Amino acid sequence: MGGGKTIPILVVVAAIIGIWYAATVWLNTPWQLGVYEREGRDWTASDLIVDTMAQERPVLPSPHQVAVEIWQTTAEKKVTSKRSLVYHAWITLSATLAGFAMGTVLGVVLAVAIVHNRATDRSVMPWVIASQTIPILAIAPMIIVVLNAVGLSGLLPKALISTYLSFFPVVVGMVKGLRAPEAIQLDLMRTYSASTSQVFWKLRWPHSMPYLFASMKVAVAISLVGAIVGELPTGAVAGLGARLLAGSYYGQTVQIWSALIVAALLASVLVTLVGAAGGYVSRRMGVRP
Repeated sequence: MGGGKTIPILVVVAAIIGIWYAATVWLNTPWQLGVYEREGRDWTASDLIVDTMAQERPVLPSPHQVAVEIWQTTAEKKVTSKRSLVYHAWITLSATLAGFAMGTVLGVVLAVAIVHNRATDRSVMPWVIASQTIPILAIAPMIIVVLNAVGLSGLLPKALISTYLSFFPVVVGMVKGLRAPEAIQLDLMRTYSASTSQVFWKLRWPHSMPYLFASMKVAVAISLVGAIVGELPTGAVAGLGARLLAGSYYGQTVQIWSALIVAALLASVLVTLVGAAGGYVSRRMGVRP
């Protein structure tokens, strides 16, 4: 990454951290003032700032508290330990990748059917759009309950919730991509007497690749959200969603924020990997930057 891109990113990160520290002092001050009053302590502004960033159960933990928690639950814990964030992240990642894979395949298949069949376009596409108007927090418990009733639990219900969220951007992106070739290009293929499959593989499919990988970036991030949401209504004991639940039950805000930051970092890595795969495919297809 060149210096022209690095410096703006670092400036934004520094600004976010600065705002975070300021918000930490502001939100934790009322409690800390109460502590001083109960203890009858004299205090200074510097004491207040330091103490608001060192509370055991703060309203908003400071960045360094979250960083310490992440370090202690990753580097200082065995990955097989149920107190390790690596262990919980892997549980969530497994459901994310499974749901992302199923959502991508389902999205591509639906997009191909929509593009090549007018009846499917008119009948399926409205339902695809309507499906996303249902809040995932409303449908996730129903999916979990129904699947548990038929003996399916664990990874699959969470993966299906991820699939439900991730297939939509792939469908929309692929439909746009498969329809990207211009009329003159399609006419040229007809003059060559190309079959429907030849038009698809030689023209439509290559044109759709940029749209596919752009959609997959959105899909993989939202798959992670689906996996975490899928862990919430089940009272799960493993996964980042389980860490969020446990933290909320016991008022461990530092634990909650550490799980959130790890989830954000995991999403960033997944999006970066999908982007790298898209760049590789583009280069293999002869696209030049």
